[in-house]
Amino acid sequence: MKTPAIFYHAGCPVCVEAERQVADALDPARYEVEHVHLGEQPGRIAAAEAAGVKSVPALVIGGAAFHINFGAPMSALKS
Repeated sequence: MKTPAIFYHAGCPVCVEAERQVADALDPARYEVEHVHLGEQPGRIAAAEAAGVKSVPALVIGGAAFHINFGAPMSALKS
């Protein structure tokens, strides 16, 4: 069974680079990666925050949030 991984981002240059270098580098045999653009899917912000995401880009693997770099705080996505 693959481990679920969710890559949350806002489409900014920092997020795009993190997606290229981190999320896309995960072994597809081990991880089922979902890419969530919070600017296009604001209804997913609450779930991201509940998973511990404080800023994007962030990767949530098996329920643990990993903040890759600081692109934008979650508060910026709510306005």
